[in-house]
Amino acid sequence: MMLTGSYGLAAFVYSIFWLYLINGARDGRRSAIIFMAVGFCALWAWAYVGFALSSHPFFLWLAQPLDVLRVAAWSYFLLTLLKTEQLGRATLPRLLKPLAFLLAGFTVLGLILQGLILVGAKLAIEPQGLVTLNSLGLTVLTLLLIEQLFRNVAPDARWSIKPLCVGLAGACLFDLYLYSDALLFKRFDVDAFSIRGFVHALAAPLVAMSTIRSKDWKTHLVLSQRAALQSATLVGVGFYLLFVAGAGYYVRYFGGEWGRALQIGLLFLALLVLCVLALSESLRAKLRVLIGKHFFSYRYDYREEWLRFTQTLSMQGDASELRRQVVHGLADLVESPAGSLWLRAGSGQQYVQAACWNMPVQSGTEPADSEFCRFLQSSGWVINLEEFRSLPGRYDKLSLPDWLLASPNAWLVVPVGTQTELIGFVVLATARTRLDVNWEVNDLLKTAGRQAGAFLGQMQATEALLEARKFDAFNRMSAFVVHDLKNIVTQLALMVKNAERHRDNPEFQQDMLMTVEHAVERMRQLMMQLREGATPVDAPRGVELNEVIRRIQAAKLTQGHQLNVSLSERLQVRVHEDRIERVIGHLVQNALDASSEASPVGITLVREGQWARLEVVDRGQGMSAEFIRERLFKPFQTTKPAGMGIGAYESFQYVQEVGGKVDVVSALGEGTTVTLRLPLFEPSKLPELVLQSEAK
Repeated sequence: MMLTGSYGLAAFVYSIFWLYLINGARDGRRSAIIFMAVGFCALWAWAYVGFALSSHPFFLWLAQPLDVLRVAAWSYFLLTLLKTEQLGRATLPRLLKPLAFLLAGFTVLGLILQGLILVGAKLAIEPQGLVTLNSLGLTVLTLLLIEQLFRNVAPDARWSIKPLCVGLAGACLFDLYLYSDALLFKRFDVDAFSIRGFVHALAAPLVAMSTIRSKDWKTHLVLSQRAALQSATLVGVGFYLLFVAGAGYYVRYFGGEWGRALQIGLLFLALLVLCVLALSESLRAKLRVLIGKHFFSYRYDYREEWLRFTQTLSMQGDASELRRQVVHGLADLVESPAGSLWLRAGSGQQYVQAACWNMPVQSGTEPADSEFCRFLQSSGWVINLEEFRSLPGRYDKLSLPDWLLASPNAWLVVPVGTQTELIGFVVLATARTRLDVNWEVNDLLKTAGRQAGAFLGQMQATEALLEARKFDAFNRMSAFVVHDLKNIVTQLALMVKNAERHRDNPEFQQDMLMTVEHAVERMRQLMMQLREGATPVDAPRGVELNEVIRRIQAAKLTQGHQLNVSLSERLQVRVHEDRIERVIGHLVQNALDASSEASPVGITLVREGQWARLEVVDRGQGMSAEFIRERLFKPFQTTKPAGMGIGAYESFQYVQEVGGKVDVVSALGEGTTVTLRLPLFEPSKLPELVLQSEAK
């Protein structure tokens, strides 16, 4: 049992040491030699473990030649170190050659004697005694090389070579005692032989220490943070299971009659706790931060983090998914459980929430020219809200928007964009564990924000290209429609030209009616395919919305649709009359299409400060928040089977063009309220404005 444990420990230690050196085995002569020496030590120890477990003589025959090769490899490594330029005495080069020949002789002789024993050769002198004598000589030679190395090493290099000399000298002195005792008493000391593996295992850490200090002996294996995290997790689980096993053993044998029942209950509780801990994101986050902070010079494994972040951004299926992945990828870098992305919207004058992950949806906006956005654009800093609250001076007296201060658990604001353009920003929630936001975290987040900005910029460019292609297709379709209209106009013009001459001809009158009917039907079909979107050449003027709404009400009444209209005072706005009538008519028609006959559509017009507020309300099918945010005011987006998706886009663009605003509140199955706010046109104030401008 002692033999198995002793040599088993040596086998385990030298095997781990050999795996540590495997990456640098081809990086130089000394690296290859120490790799070979440690490998022989591991094989030698495993051979004795095999002999102890099976008592088969094969393992003993294998262990003895490996013992010779092990010591010879260490001696050869010491000779190689003695040849280093820093170890030069004038007499030393003349001494190295005889020592090398002596080492080769002991090695060859030892292997020959082992072969003779293996084949059972009969000699005048017992071969086993010669083997012991040869091993003693090889051990003495190794001690001599250690002494020469320590004496001749340069003083500034002795720090790195000292653990190697101490470790090998200790193992060789033990072997010297073992072989001397065996020669004197014609037998090996069983107790000393049993603990020999333990002694050599103690020497391995000292040799490893010199290997670490002397970096040219090997190339370091790079241990990633993921491997460290997994190893630490396995070690933690191992200790946990050992603790549970010990507690179960105690309960089983000291719990009396209830011992076995308590043991089963304890086992179930332990497994339940283990499952809870294994699924805990907070625990994993704390373990990652602990390992990165205390076991690595840098907190992040940048190769691993960058590959993971790039893979996260590349997983998107559409634009909305990419936005969510941007938030998710940045949040994972700092162990944040939630976040939201804000991007430019509409004409680019404001930022709105474009995506959110585990965060509530916010309907607020942030002007693009606000102090907050200008700070993000000019500095490119990551704003730490905890630091801002305690040390606001570090941010040059920056004032944060109210919606950000009111956001629950808001922690970091990461700018997303390029060196010259702020595409948007990401608001991250407080991390799962305490995380020190130092220079390393800030640099990683800023770089990741620029990478995300490149992805989002490419997405926006792709969307713009697709819209341009759709408009190109729309224009090509318009050319065909114009061609058809020209044919209709030509046909009507010919009919008018002949009307004076054939107006009393009944057949001509019948033909004329059929032609007009056909032309009207054809133009109606064309109007269903195409909505005119050209900008009028005349300037906007004061238009009374009350009259426009009354005309729309009368037109819909002739079509069999009842509108509930509520008008307060007469309000004028500065618009193009035909276009604003088309905008309001489009909103009313959409409301009628979405409503049933039992649910009338309402129109309300009131004054709101310097604005005319017009509301179109229905109780129809409604729209989802996602459709309103991402599709409603974009061209060629519609929910109608036969719609082209131009009306809402045209209406939104025109209202913004005249300085107005559009707000939409809707829910699926509850209806929709569309609110137009148009600036009032008050001619009575124009003379005052003219006089003020002339006075200036």
